Amino acid sequence: MGPPATVHPILACIGAVEAALKDVAGVDPTFMRAGEKAAALRRVHALEGRLTGLRLRLMAASEELAQETADHSVATWLASETRTDPRAQAGDLALARGLDRRWTRLGAAVGEGSVNLAQARVIAHALDDLPTGEVDAETLVKAEETLVGYAGQYAPAQLRRLGRRILQVAAPETCEQAEGKALEREERRAAAVASLGFHRCGDGTTRISGRVADAVADRLRTYLDAYTSPRHRTAVHEEPVGPRRRLGEAFAAFLEAVDPDRMPLHGGDATTVIVTIDHQMLASTLAGVGLVGEEPISAAQARRLACTAQIIPAVLGGNSEVLDLGRSRRLFSPAQRKAMAVRDRRCRAEGCTVPAAWCEAHHAKQPWTAGGRTDLDDGVLLCSWHHHRAHDHHYDTRRRPDGNYRFHRCT
Repeated sequence: MGPPATVHPILACIGAVEAALKDVAGVDPTFMRAGEKAAALRRVHALEGRLTGLRLRLMAASEELAQETADHSVATWLASETRTDPRAQAGDLALARGLDRRWTRLGAAVGEGSVNLAQARVIAHALDDLPTGEVDAETLVKAEETLVGYAGQYAPAQLRRLGRRILQVAAPETCEQAEGKALEREERRAAAVASLGFHRCGDGTTRISGRVADAVADRLRTYLDAYTSPRHRTAVHEEPVGPRRRLGEAFAAFLEAVDPDRMPLHGGDATTVIVTIDHQMLASTLAGVGLVGEEPISAAQARRLACTAQIIPAVLGGNSEVLDLGRSRRLFSPAQRKAMAVRDRRCRAEGCTVPAAWCEAHHAKQPWTAGGRTDLDDGVLLCSWHHHRAHDHHYDTRRRPDGNYRFHRCT
């Protein structure tokens, strides 16, 4: 017999790990002491990182596998062999090549387990984003070493922010100009991938998905924050709601408050939404159906929009002739709203404490839909929740002697 075949050290290591895992496969960790569990979790996490580093090193050195099987790359080969997502494997391959060819210090840290995969992606992206030809080799080395050191203290989200400002540490004398150019590149990329999509779900809702620049998202979030009141959450809902629902409600309120006069001309007129509803249905308190364009909405919603939103109601008679297309003074003016804020100070629903800044002006004595006038004496401030109830035919609204309004569910 000849000498035993030599096993490559990497395969020997993998075999030892497999054997060790097999030995503990049936061991129940339930009865470990708390300190032992903590130590085990930390060490398993570190081992996962080191195995990930080994996998990336193997991927960077295994392009011949794709050539033998006619795959596009080792990433597609590995995805097929392991039944995993090709896109995720492609991302890992790109990172593996970067660690092998450019960011060797980062690659070594991943192999040692001091930098995890998520941190490595963020750091590599930050280093790749440094302006080529404008940053010398010494600065690149310092930036890489600094970010690898930060990985011992910061999670990926914090590392991402630090990576965008790394030149302030690595090259403070030239960082301002370089960062300015990096921001310009980032803005161009953001503009190139901007998108927005609408998908009708078929249940009365539409899923909106999109990707916009951070500055655009921050501006939208600032606008929506103006329609949310974290200090008064229990005052405007019968039960607590999550932040995503509150943002959804704020988005609807924001759209209702947009001034059409400041929108681009569309079809020869400022962009305007027209709500179509039968005159008898608009003037009554019965349930019914109106239209926004070609989409149906409830009559209660149409009445509320006619009262408060920058939306023109097209009121139809019995033969569908247009009886009234808006009114010159349907909406309360800013001066009237300010006067109501001074007078009412808060939502005038009984027991509600939502401040005037978060309220909407409501035609209280005689609704606009019933021929009411947009006068200060006829207006009252109600929060969004109570304004919806005021136009809900399931509720009876009565004015009390102290000027507050009491709501009572009647059906």
